[in-house]
Amino acid sequence: MIDLTIHEAQRERAVQRARERGIIIPTFAQMKNPALIPESIQARLRNAGLWDVDPLNLFRITWKNEPVPFGGGFGGVNYLEFSPSLTGVPARIIALVGKWFPTGAHKVGATFGCLVPRLVTGQFDPTYHKAVWPSTGNFCRGGAYDATLLACESIAILPEGMSRERFEWLSRLAGEVIATPGSESNVKEIFDKCWELRRTRPDVFIFNQFEEFGNYLWHYEITGHAMEEVLEQEMRPGDTYQGVVLTTGSAGTIACGDYLKQVFPASKVAASEALQCPTLLLNGFGSHRIEGIGDKHVPWIHNLRNTDLVMAIDDNACMALVRLFNEPAGRAYLVRQGVPPALVERLDLLGISGIANLLSSIKFAKWYELGERDIVLTVLTDSMELYQSRVLELREARGEYTEMDAAADYHRYLLGCTVDYMAELGYWDRRRIHNLKYYTWVEQQGKTYEEIQAQWYDPEYWTRIQQQVAEIDVLIEEFNRRVGLLEE
Repeated sequence: MIDLTIHEAQRERAVQRARERGIIIPTFAQMKNPALIPESIQARLRNAGLWDVDPLNLFRITWKNEPVPFGGGFGGVNYLEFSPSLTGVPARIIALVGKWFPTGAHKVGATFGCLVPRLVTGQFDPTYHKAVWPSTGNFCRGGAYDATLLACESIAILPEGMSRERFEWLSRLAGEVIATPGSESNVKEIFDKCWELRRTRPDVFIFNQFEEFGNYLWHYEITGHAMEEVLEQEMRPGDTYQGVVLTTGSAGTIACGDYLKQVFPASKVAASEALQCPTLLLNGFGSHRIEGIGDKHVPWIHNLRNTDLVMAIDDNACMALVRLFNEPAGRAYLVRQGVPPALVERLDLLGISGIANLLSSIKFAKWYELGERDIVLTVLTDSMELYQSRVLELREARGEYTEMDAAADYHRYLLGCTVDYMAELGYWDRRRIHNLKYYTWVEQQGKTYEEIQAQWYDPEYWTRIQQQVAEIDVLIEEFNRRVGLLEE
C-alpha cells in the first residue's frame, strides 16, 4: 500500500508553499480524461510550451496532449501503428507515444505518482525535504521536473555513463546531480548512494522508482486506460487483443498489463530485457546500452504473477536500428522497401528503449504466430530527441551509414528477428523469478519477509494498491481547496 497517513503541520506548510507559487495539482481522473480540466486552466495552457518550467504543465501529464511543442490542447491518445513492411509480421503492433509529455518522456507520470501522494499528505515537506530521484535516466529527469513545478528541491542520481543530454538537462533543473559509477546496468551503485544519503542527510526523501508503488499505480491507472482507449478505437470486428510487450526497467509501465488483464482476461503480459544482462531470463548480469531499463535485479513493484513471457533483446540490434531509423540512407532504404513514407518520417519517435519494445513486440508476434487480426501493444517511452549524441557517437565510431548498412540492418534485425532467448512462464517459473526479489529487497533494502510472501500469496495485495487511486484523488482535491487558487 502507498502510505497515505496525514502529517498535518507539514501539509499546512506544503499548502502555503503551493499558494505562494501558484500551484494547482491535477487529479488522476484529469490525467486520464483531460476534458475534466477546468477551461480556465486549458486556456492558460495555450500560452505555454510543452517543456516550460511552469506549474500549469502538471496538467499536461497525460497521454492525450496535442502533439505540438507550444500551446497545445488535448485530444485522443498519442499512438503509432507500425506497418508489416517494417516489422516483417502481419500482426498489428501499436505503440503509445511518449514524446508529447513534458520533458519528452512518460516518466513525468511515474514521478508524479510517487511525489504527489507524499506531498498532499504532508509526509513530504517542500520547505525542508529534498526529493532524491535515483534512476538510470528519464525517471530522475521527470522527478526533477515535477519537483520543480511543485516547488520542491531535487537531487538526481544516475550512472556516469548515461547520455550527455540527460546530464546537461538535469544541471539546469536539479539542485544537485550525483553521477554514480558505471552505466545502465549499475543499479546497485545507485541504491548504495541512496543509503549513504539516508545516513548522512536527514533532509532527504528517497523516491526509488523500483520500489515506489506510486510508479506502479500511475501506469496501472493512466497508461492502462490509455491503452484500453486505443483498443476501443482500433479494434475491428474479428480483431483480438493479444497482449502488451514492454522492457521492464523499473516495472512501472508493465503495470498497465495488470489493468488490461482485468479487461481482457485472455491477454498476455510479456517482459523484455537486454540480452547482455538477462536477469529475468537467465538470472544473468552484465552491461548494456538500452538506456532506460536498469537491471541486475527484479523490481519490488513487478507483479510476477501476471507475467506470461520473458525475452531478451540484443542491444546491438537496438543501436543498429537507431542508425537505420535516423540516418538519411537508412530512411531512404526503408521507403524503397515499401515502408510508408509517413511512417518513416515518424521513426524518430522511437528512443532506444522504444526500439527495444518494437523488437520485443515482433518476437512476441512470431512466438505466438499472430496474424493480421491480432493486436499487440507497447510503449515508446521517449524519442530520439533525447539521444542525438548517441547518433553522432555511432557515426564517429562506425563511419558513414550507407545503403549496404541499411540493407543489412533491415534484413537482419527486423525481417530476420527470431524467437531465440524467449521463455513462456508457468507457475513455478513465475515463482522462481519472484523469489529473486528476496536478495535485493529483503537482504539489502530492508523489505520484510512477510511482505514478499504477501506479494505472491495474498490475492488482494495488488488489488488494494490499485484501489488507492480514488483516495489519492480525494486528497488532491482537498489540498487544492485549502490552497484556494482553483476557486479564484
